[in-house]
Amino acid sequence: MAFSFIEPALQQRQSEHLYRKLNTVQSKQSRYVYINGKQYLNFSSNDYLGLASDPEMIKAWQKGAELYGVGSGGSYLVTGYHQVHHDLTQQLKEWLGLTDLCFFSSGYSANQAMVSLLLNKHDLLIQDKLNHASLMEAGQHSTAKMSRFKHNDLNHLSHLLEKQSQIDNKLVITEGVFSMDGDNSPVTHINRLCKQHDAWLMVDDAHGIGVLGEQGKGSLNAQGMDNTDCEIYMGTFGKALGVGGAFVSGSPQLIDYITNFSKHYIYTTGLSPAMAYCIGEAAKMAQQQQWRRDHLMALIDQFKQLAGQFEIPLMPSNTPIQPVLIGNSETALNVAKCLKEKGIWVTAIRPPTVPENSARLRITLTVNHTKQDITYLAQQLQRAVNANSN
Repeated sequence: MAFSFIEPALQQRQSEHLYRKLNTVQSKQSRYVYINGKQYLNFSSNDYLGLASDPEMIKAWQKGAELYGVGSGGSYLVTGYHQVHHDLTQQLKEWLGLTDLCFFSSGYSANQAMVSLLLNKHDLLIQDKLNHASLMEAGQHSTAKMSRFKHNDLNHLSHLLEKQSQIDNKLVITEGVFSMDGDNSPVTHINRLCKQHDAWLMVDDAHGIGVLGEQGKGSLNAQGMDNTDCEIYMGTFGKALGVGGAFVSGSPQLIDYITNFSKHYIYTTGLSPAMAYCIGEAAKMAQQQQWRRDHLMALIDQFKQLAGQFEIPLMPSNTPIQPVLIGNSETALNVAKCLKEKGIWVTAIRPPTVPENSARLRITLTVNHTKQDITYLAQQLQRAVNANSN
């Protein structure tokens, strides 16, 4: 029978407690979410700065639609590149200190595009072992040789670069903030190694922009670098900026090369003009409203302090991503279920998204939370973890 592998594959996922299904959210992204008619405190959102449902953002989307319409009408190289896209490009260049950039429909698409565009069978791709699935999949589909270095291990990266120094085109990719662990990449040192070995560095800063650095300029800025210090810098608009879409930045020559040769860029409909206008408003708010980052960092500090007091097994992170390491997938699901019974929505992250035996609760904090929310979360988390411990 054709495609007979589908049913047993799903059955195996269920038996291993790795089965996934959709949950329909019936409310705005905010402090609370309504799912299946029940209200939950939302601790699973990437809306770190609380912009997704901000009244000013809603007004911006409406104004963008009035000015430019809701659809771009085509790919960027046909009729899809509107004045608002040009204006947003200039705004992001000024805020983030970028030389040039282009837009993609998602961070996943942007990452896939860069690997497929730049590397062939004679080239080398080196990735942090815990890079996002979009980067790993791109590497697996590439004809280039791919090596992975141990997470944030500079010695291992140096060894791989030295071992394969004879290869001309070498691309090293790391995340600025790792999406499942919440920790930071030592980008300053990685950049130095790349320069020593004539390799390009790409930084996926999806979870750093808006949250880290001066005026929310991201992970590189937070470590004393410029966003132009790496050859390729990728950021998204769907996390801290609360909207959607992504960009890739680099030299004018690189962006020109993407425009002329990247199928992911050339053959896709441009971002909605209304969305682009809204992204511009979000970028302005993220840049200028420092109180959002201050409040967010205060909540992070509070949660980490309470987790220490309650002996909650947090992973090392100083970002809004605060993973609680459980290990066993079934146990992680049970802990998440206990929290849902107490009105807290937290997602259990399991393999293959994370390595085997490292299932965790991926808790994310946002500006919308209060100190009381954090206290309640820590209390219920302690009880749920203890109730499901062996």
